[in-house]
Amino acid sequence: MQASGTSTNTALPPPPPPALTSPRQRPRSLQFALFLAAMVWYLCARLLAASSSRGIANRFDLGDLQPLISALFLLFLIVCGFALLRAIEHRRAPLRLTLGLPRRTTSRTEWATGAAIGWGLAVASVLPMVLTRSLKLQLWTAPRAFELMGLGLLTLLVATLANAIAIFGYGFQRLIAATGPVRATLMILALAAIQVAITPTPFGTPDGVLIVVEILAVLLFCLCWLRTHGLWLLWGLHFAWAASTGVLFGLPLAGNSDFASVIDTRAAGPLWITGGNYGPTAAALSMLVLLAAIPILIRVTRDYAWDYTHPPLIPAGYDVTIAPPPAHVAMEQSALAAYPVNPASLVQILPAAPQNHTIVK
Repeated sequence: MQASGTSTNTALPPPPPPALTSPRQRPRSLQFALFLAAMVWYLCARLLAASSSRGIANRFDLGDLQPLISALFLLFLIVCGFALLRAIEHRRAPLRLTLGLPRRTTSRTEWATGAAIGWGLAVASVLPMVLTRSLKLQLWTAPRAFELMGLGLLTLLVATLANAIAIFGYGFQRLIAATGPVRATLMILALAAIQVAITPTPFGTPDGVLIVVEILAVLLFCLCWLRTHGLWLLWGLHFAWAASTGVLFGLPLAGNSDFASVIDTRAAGPLWITGGNYGPTAAALSMLVLLAAIPILIRVTRDYAWDYTHPPLIPAGYDVTIAPPPAHVAMEQSALAAYPVNPASLVQILPAAPQNHTIVK
């Protein structure tokens, strides 16, 4: 009876409030609305950037700089628009982290790794054209050609960064928070397929093959984000792939041949190798190249996936100190009072003294 009565007097300390143990969870509906707002703003920003750059180029006779001005305007509008969405969401994370560009010691290595994969994709797509003698090259080695080549590389560098931030840096993050990584990836793939299907293409382009290649390319970009939770690898891959195809090899880039300057290439082989006037991204061979790139990407990002995608192990819990029952304390005190301990009766164990052993010969 006494033990049961004392046990009711012992109370555990209350656990800490949930606000101190778990981060703030934002509604999924809000995350999905932010994704839709980001995509709408991205489309509007593209129209505004193209219109503004065209007006500036015509006003100041800067026709060669118009693509670069458009890319810079697009990047500026995207950053400003997403910063406003971040303020509406009351997100306290740094803007770089919100846009998918976290500060890391491995950011340059990630970018270089992605660039190496992008270069490999371009070479693997062009090499069959070279072996089948499907390419006709024209060289222009005037100084003006190298200036245009530099402008083309800088334009693609800015344009691929703006595209990466808009779709995979901010938009993909919000969509993952709203639906999960698998559903978010499937939705991004569906949107990419719809966008390619409604976009006009040059005559003779195999549209069915183009849609499949675009889906595989977007899947590769999604894996870049899911494996690193950053845009450095994705940005390097996209830039190197586009720059190698359009600038260094002089082939059409999504039907656009304006980036060819020093090397201007015309492909005259079968469509399943060349992709016609649209470029290698409409060739059936590119499907095999992208499928082969997926396991390579997963293998080279093993360390990044371990370091940046797994949540850190943080020890949790709170201090629990349970006082002994009052009955036990009273029993110990009464025993000490009845039988006091005499220090002289205690046995002390001393260390053994060293002994010198004499060896008798």
